[in-house]
Amino acid sequence: MTGLLSSYIERFTYAGLLLVLVLCGLGLPVPEELPLLTGGFLAYRGMTRFPLTLAISFVGVMAGDSSLFFLGRSFGVGVLKYLGFVRPGARPRIERLRKFMDRHGNMAIFYARFLAGVRALIFLTAGSVGVSPGRFVVYDALGALVSVPLAVSIGYFFGDHVDSVIRDLGGLDRVVWVAAAVCIIFYGSHLLLGAGKSERGPS
Repeated sequence: MTGLLSSYIERFTYAGLLLVLVLCGLGLPVPEELPLLTGGFLAYRGMTRFPLTLAISFVGVMAGDSSLFFLGRSFGVGVLKYLGFVRPGARPRIERLRKFMDRHGNMAIFYARFLAGVRALIFLTAGSVGVSPGRFVVYDALGALVSVPLAVSIGYFFGDHVDSVIRDLGGLDRVVWVAAAVCIIFYGSHLLLGAGKSERGPS
């Protein structure tokens, strides 16, 4: 019975990790590195298997990144205008983005894997300005082959330190609730600031 229960917990954890990583790629207000570190820590605790955690994490990251890319590819530069990255009628800026991706798109896609603050913008832009899917997947995968194992391995190999911090903070449940509260506050503030800018309109 215990083995069956452990199997269900393990499978649910893999599915949860995959889902969270895909949602992070689509804009969930949680840094992608957090679920990757958590996946490594769960492997350290024996709740998941380290090789399978690496594989699931890689698939989740690639699925999230590709979703952003194809969102940009489907809606073009309109999605950049809607999200406020470029203003309506800003054709010169759009042309600059297109030329930038033509010249430096490969490295931009690769390095975006390590730059949480601009990752979404670069992937959306790559899709919006016509970067080919094959080119995007190749360079995104190359970046993910470095960033994903690195983050998961930190959570795994330094799991004892993470365990100590969790105990000092009062247990895993409290850490989860605090992290959720911080994400909600961050996301709420972002929405309020965005609404304020929309009401003021362009200066």
